[in-house]
Amino acid sequence: MPPTSAPSRVNLYDLPRAALGELLSTWGYSAHYRDLLWTALYRQQVASFDELQGVKPELVSVLRERARLERPATHHEAFSTDGFTRKLLLRMQDGQTVETVLMRFKGRATVCLSTQAGCAMGCVFCATGQMGFVRHLSPGEIIGQVLHVTRLLRETNESLRNVVLMGMGEPLHNYEGTLAAVDILVDALGLALGPRFITLSTVGVVPGIRRLADEDRPVQLAVSLHGATDAERGALVPAARKWPLAELMDACRYYTDKRKRRIFYEWALIAGQNDTPEQAHALGQLLRGMDAHVNLIPLNPTVGYAERPSGPDAVRGFQDILAGYGLPSTVRQRRGIDIDAGCGQLKAAVERVRPVRVAAVP
Repeated sequence: MPPTSAPSRVNLYDLPRAALGELLSTWGYSAHYRDLLWTALYRQQVASFDELQGVKPELVSVLRERARLERPATHHEAFSTDGFTRKLLLRMQDGQTVETVLMRFKGRATVCLSTQAGCAMGCVFCATGQMGFVRHLSPGEIIGQVLHVTRLLRETNESLRNVVLMGMGEPLHNYEGTLAAVDILVDALGLALGPRFITLSTVGVVPGIRRLADEDRPVQLAVSLHGATDAERGALVPAARKWPLAELMDACRYYTDKRKRRIFYEWALIAGQNDTPEQAHALGQLLRGMDAHVNLIPLNPTVGYAERPSGPDAVRGFQDILAGYGLPSTVRQRRGIDIDAGCGQLKAAVERVRPVRVAAVP
């Protein structure tokens, strides 16, 4: 018989604290060592088992044999001329690269995380959607992006406040990996990020929205609309063909009714397409009476999509119409335009990834 291959070493960053405790228990170690190791990983942010303090030497030996601390490496980075945005292209162990964006605002820092390599949703204006789907990221690969950024912030005595799951990929397509990472982010003994400062953005994966509601996961929810009718939305967002607006809005109402939380709706403003008064009225009618806030985002142009962002007059007019329906809205500040800060743009530029046609949403 051929020899049995040795089991692969587990990446400890893949495990929420409860799962870490279960693993240590199978090795004969109590919850005391779970918490000791957890704080070392996320409070002290040790980079290797050699840096562990107060841990029994025999446990350190077991960890070296059976576990690993896997973090992404910097493949490429770019800095905006305003000095506030830093875009990182990070390389995973298998060579896949994903984007992470660090944005500094007055008194706070925000990181935009990727949850997949590529994306299956195929949004026509999104550079990541133009690449197609490669694979899900593991919880540890998502958390690794946060640890990379917090290390950078520590160099300037800054701390991370906000996390937005709005980078490469559809978070709810990678539900298990994404929400395991969220559990790690909010753990009080570790990174201890406030749930209200974590926003998950979805293109409208209806089963995931309903599951979020049922499980009461600790995140703010943002739903990308971009069109207020099935025909208009489907032309921009292929996922709309699988989950039409009626089904999506039913899921959103279910979420707000069950969780008593507002949903943020995202609208990429594209000049001459979805920034018209007619579209603004259609959006107002769609969301009227719901606990909603609309984030208006002038389009980030990409190589694979020739349209342009809306001008200031169109943006103001759109916002005024929404106000007439009692809908609050915010025009999102565009950051890092000079460094291709839109999702997937830096990877496409650095690696010369060609756009692909996404035929269907799995």
